[in-house]
Amino acid sequence: MLVILGMVTFLDRINISVAGSSIMADLGLSPSEWGWVQSAFILSYGLMQIPMGALGDRFGHRSILALIVLWWSLFTAFTGMAGGLASLLVIRFMFGIGEAGSSPCSTGVIGRWFKKTEVGKAQGYVWAASRMGGALTPFVVIPMMAWVGWRSAFYLLGAVGVVWAVVWYLWYRNPAKAVAGTETQFADASAEERPAQKPRTAGLWHTLLHAPQFWIICAMYFFYAFGSWFFFSWFPTFMELGRGFEKSELTYAVAVPFVMSMIGNISGGYLTDKLSAKYGLKVGRKAIGTASLAVSAVCMFLAAFIPGKMAVFIFLSLCFGIFDLMLPSAWALCIDLGRQYAGTISGAMNTAGNLGGFCCGILFGQLVQSSGNYNLPLYMIAAMLLVSAFLFSLINPTKQIIDAP
Repeated sequence: MLVILGMVTFLDRINISVAGSSIMADLGLSPSEWGWVQSAFILSYGLMQIPMGALGDRFGHRSILALIVLWWSLFTAFTGMAGGLASLLVIRFMFGIGEAGSSPCSTGVIGRWFKKTEVGKAQGYVWAASRMGGALTPFVVIPMMAWVGWRSAFYLLGAVGVVWAVVWYLWYRNPAKAVAGTETQFADASAEERPAQKPRTAGLWHTLLHAPQFWIICAMYFFYAFGSWFFFSWFPTFMELGRGFEKSELTYAVAVPFVMSMIGNISGGYLTDKLSAKYGLKVGRKAIGTASLAVSAVCMFLAAFIPGKMAVFIFLSLCFGIFDLMLPSAWALCIDLGRQYAGTISGAMNTAGNLGGFCCGILFGQLVQSSGNYNLPLYMIAAMLLVSAFLFSLINPTKQIIDAP
């Protein structure tokens, strides 16, 4: 169910980019106005990561995850009803509020259902599915728009999430007792699968804000997401205007890096769990994260430095696949360091990441506009990935941020 959700999450997130030219023409939006539409989602998505993660930890993931998926699916459908800039801004902002809960709540579910030695693998599959959703989006949305138009396409896409939310709520239950190796305790499963001992909230944020590891993991993810959001936002434009790809070539040129990312997530999930079991968390989490980010920075640098269409396609595909080797390790760290507060900590980490993505989108455009050079921002992203690698090397995955009550 979480794998399916990962695909739905990115399908609903990226569909508006694929339909962008049709929406802009139909609603009479300028490129600058369209930029605000994209930013409205990133803003609410980033701001609501922590509250949504905390809600899942506090009230249980059965009801909260069903509600947030239902929420964003309805606003996916409402996108087809937009009549202009104002309504589209409100709809995308509200859509982002719902999607903000997907990753933190999925992490909370994984922390309850999977052994400590398997959480990286589980995270790898969920994140790989999200990348597959991104790769499939142009192949799903473009034919659907040709068949029923962009408005009806959003109605149909919204219906998919509604079905998922209903099935999840009717089917999901928390483990009747703790899964061996999860180091968490649960009462018998009930309708709301609430933990017998709810996570404490008193002094939680005081502890987090005074924990150096909390700030390091957030900063690490800020600089990582500075690179990953390039692929979610500017990548198609860069390939077309910066390296001369034709529109007919863009579908596969955009899809292949997402497929590489999917492979990276699955491989990273297996590697982090296998190496953690054999050599300990410092190797399984820390070494993989640091090495993947450093190598991906080199690939990003080479993509900017070497001219030509094929070279940039190869190096950016490698970059996306290699730096996402670390993604399961990063999200598994939230479980290692936070235990029953994994949803809250992962929400904070992803908030920092979305702030990085927001900054990437703005700075990329400003650098291109001021210099007329599409390669220059790639050097900036390579530097950010190196900083992320350094910060990952400072994390101690064996030391919990918050002691269990």
